[in-house]
Amino acid sequence: MAKSTASNHPRAPGSKGIEPLSHIRAPQVGHNPRHYKYYDLVMAGFVTVLLCSNLIGPGKVVALELPWLGALTTGAGNIFFPISYIFGDVLTEVYGYARARKVIWAGFGAMIFATIMGLFVIHMPGDPAEPYNRTIQPALEIVFGNTWRIVIGSIAAFWVGDFVNSFVLAKMKVWTGGRLLWTRTIGSTIAGQLVDSAMFYPIAFLGTWTPGTMLKVIAFNWAFKVGVEVVLTPITYAVVNALKKAENEDYFDRNTDFTPFSLTD
Repeated sequence: MAKSTASNHPRAPGSKGIEPLSHIRAPQVGHNPRHYKYYDLVMAGFVTVLLCSNLIGPGKVVALELPWLGALTTGAGNIFFPISYIFGDVLTEVYGYARARKVIWAGFGAMIFATIMGLFVIHMPGDPAEPYNRTIQPALEIVFGNTWRIVIGSIAAFWVGDFVNSFVLAKMKVWTGGRLLWTRTIGSTIAGQLVDSAMFYPIAFLGTWTPGTMLKVIAFNWAFKVGVEVVLTPITYAVVNALKKAENEDYFDRNTDFTPFSLTD
């Protein structure tokens, strides 16, 4: 079970202001009963980005002109999916692994529900008296009618990759004593996105793509997503520092049970 952290110099009752971040360090033994002001909003943002990048993103392949690299082709969802890892970094860095674990499970459940709902909507008989159904049905099948391999690969890769990301960041925070935030946001993304890409593409396309194509796609998507994390590092810093001050929390997972199969704090 995760152990809460608190300030080494707690404020007197009724005092105002924010403790310096360096003071929010020492772990307390026991359950973490705190209610945070912005935790639920960050969870909602994470689930929103996750669903949109997985449901809307795959509907279009885009060609990007990048400096020094030329034209690169990728699914539109890949541009936004790394933002979910940034949410995961923020959650683990500020609130700890156990709180991030709840959010990962919320995203996992949301993806399963969205998949089931999509299948129902596609296969329910349309009203033949409504001409619009003849237009919308093919579009629904293209966007939401992924094969079972793509669906399983997407859900499994997200679940494992996000837990790897959160675990690595939490461990690195303890190892670095809370310093050098960029090393753990980028380092955890390197690990999490590598697992995500290495799981998704073989599950979804093994036997359809040649091994050479598979390796190229995995390498490109991994590098691209890590690159997005690097570019957005200043934003991650700003959000993390703002939340730490607003929540008066800087969680260290020194005594955390890192099993993914729990919803306790």
